[in-house]
Amino acid sequence: MTAEYPRISLRAARVNAKLGQKEAAKKLGISLSTLQNYESGKTSPDVHFLETLEKVYSFPAHNIFFGTTDT
Repeated sequence: MTAEYPRISLRAARVNAKLGQKEAAKKLGISLSTLQNYESGKTSPDVHFLETLEKVYSFPAHNIFFGTTDT
């Protein structure tokens, strides 16, 4: 049986992983400003980044939305 995950924002996934922005950016291998842009929805990562995101946040990437609303 696979666990069901809710859809959550990128920011919520980071907080759920108990990471601050600086620490998360470092673990993800991106700049702080890039992470801030992803979290605000100004930009979105490419598909190759999602695997790294899943590993660092321990949350399925297909359940994470970028920006501030799930539209």
